[in-house]
Amino acid sequence: MRLTYLNEAGLNEKQQAVLDAIATGPRGAGMGMAGPFGVFVRAPHLGDPAQRLGGRIRFRTSLPENLKEVAICTVGAFHQSKFEFAAHDRLAQAAGVSTAPLAQLRRGETPDFEGDEALAWQVADQLLNLHRIDDATYQAMVDVIGEDQMIELVMTVGYYCLISHTLNAFQIQVTDQMTDPFPDMP
Repeated sequence: MRLTYLNEAGLNEKQQAVLDAIATGPRGAGMGMAGPFGVFVRAPHLGDPAQRLGGRIRFRTSLPENLKEVAICTVGAFHQSKFEFAAHDRLAQAAGVSTAPLAQLRRGETPDFEGDEALAWQVADQLLNLHRIDDATYQAMVDVIGEDQMIELVMTVGYYCLISHTLNAFQIQVTDQMTDPFPDMP
């Protein structure tokens, strides 16, 4: 990690408020400063709004969990973001996503997602690689989930790009309970 060690006991009032908001929010206690949260705590004026948006995207959308996690894992794999992919690979599996396409995604291969999950992957993949969604993919996804959930899906991809960039810029590593999905990356 590139950032200097920050002891929770040494947080100023604004930093502590962000950490408290994370602990009392939908993620619950125990997150501490793992992953992006330690970065958020260091810059509370940006970190608090960022963690609140993340809480909304993760816990307060109507987007089906499996589609949300496919999109998040697609972003994490695209950016080879260690913590993001490791954390959300587990969440994707818990949401019923098959391990085989997740492993393909991690290896940089075209994943064999099926049905709605394949569409969610296509949306995320096109946003990441083309910076837009082609008409056919857009309409196919809207036909399945509707416009409101399409907005949620696009915002999920965008938010997790922010998280991937944050994690990669500061070389945030996986926790001891995680397996590094990209061991060749710093």
